[in-house]
Amino acid sequence: QVQLQESGPGLVKPSQTLSLTCTVSGGSITTNYYYWNWIRQPPGKRLEWMGGIDYSGSTYYSPSLKGRASISRDTSKNQFTLELSSVTPEDTAMYYCARGIATNQWAIRGQGTQVTVSS
Repeated sequence: QVQLQESGPGLVKPSQTLSLTCTVSGGSITTNYYYWNWIRQPPGKRLEWMGGIDYSGSTYYSPSLKGRASISRDTSKNQFTLELSSVTPEDTAMYYCARGIATNQWAIRGQGTQVTVSS
């Protein structure tokens, strides 16, 4: 059974870069044909797909992030990472990593990690 676990700092200052890691167990991130996504939910708002990396290492991003996001992976550790630059308080949210069979789609996700952007 695949499980995903997010990790990273709970508090980030404005203008800094947020970095989150998702550790996957019970399955490989290189298995055909899965997509490994990052999604978030700001307070009082809907879930928002941010981007993802697929089984081959190709990356995909939401245009709404205007180039601030970067997703990479470490296959030796079975992890994938999100970096979000130039954060503002509007980036405060619960962040989740998730697995799906396409971008902007997921069937399994981690428990989430709260990130607050504040000085």
